[in-house]
Amino acid sequence: MTYPPVLCYHRIGGPLELGVTRVGRSVFSRQMTALARAGWRAVSLSEFANDGTPHAARRSFFLTFDDGYAALAEHAYPVLSDLGFTATTFLITDYVGKANTWDVRYTWDRLPHLGWEPIEHWRARGFDFGSHGSTHRRLTWLADDAVQADLGRSREVLRARLGAEAARAIAYPFGAVDSRIVQHAGAAGYELGFGGVKATGEQLNLARVPVYFWDAWDVPFGLREDGLGSIGRFVAHAANRCAVGTSMMLAVRGRREMGEVLNGAP
Repeated sequence: MTYPPVLCYHRIGGPLELGVTRVGRSVFSRQMTALARAGWRAVSLSEFANDGTPHAARRSFFLTFDDGYAALAEHAYPVLSDLGFTATTFLITDYVGKANTWDVRYTWDRLPHLGWEPIEHWRARGFDFGSHGSTHRRLTWLADDAVQADLGRSREVLRARLGAEAARAIAYPFGAVDSRIVQHAGAAGYELGFGGVKATGEQLNLARVPVYFWDAWDVPFGLREDGLGSIGRFVAHAANRCAVGTSMMLAVRGRREMGEVLNGAP
C-alpha cells in the first residue's frame, strides 16, 4: 500500500521553550491555510489506514500531533476545523489531564496535557486520537516486560475511553523503534506504528517528518518536492537523533529519584 506523506507537530503556540518542538500559532495557521489553498487534503486515521493508495495520488497528507498538549485545543484544532482539515493526536495516556513531568523542563512552568473532556469534544468534531505510549519512555531501552506493559496499558485505556479506532495506532516516543518493538506493538494489537524520518515502510514502522520551529515555510519540508524537502527531512532526522540526549537525561533523573526513594529521602 502506498501511504500519503505524514507530518508530525508537537507544540503549537503557548509559552516559548528552550527546545525545538514549538511552532508558533501564526506559522501553523499560515502553513495549513497555504496547503488548503493549494488543494491539499488532510486525511483521517481511518482513511490513512484503510485506503492509502487513492489518497496518496490526490495530494493528501496525514497530519499528526505527538504528546497531546492542552494548547492544541486553543491554537491548532480551531484552525484546522475552519479549514476543513482533521488531524490525529497521539496521547501519553498516563498523563492525560496532567502536567508534562515526564519531560525535561524546557519551559518556565510545566505544560498541561489535554484532559478527557476536550479530547472527547474534538473527537466528536472529527479529530482522531491514538497512543504515544503510557509514559513516553524510550521503548527501545526497556526490557520486554516493560515494553509490553507500556504498550498494552496505553491501548486498553484508549479503547475503554474512546473506542477501537483510537486503539489501532501508535506513535513511538522519540520515534525510537526497531524490530523488537514492532513485534511487541503487533502483539499488543496495534495495526499502525509511526517512527521517525527513517523507517522500513511496514505498517508498524511508518515514517513521519517532524515539523520543528525552523520549518517556517508555507509548505513544510515533509511535503516539499524540491531539494529543500530532502534537506529538511535530513535536518529533522538529525534533530530526532539528538533526542537521545533527552532520553538520557530522563533516565538519569529516574535513577536519581529511585535512589532517593530507596534511601528514604523525603
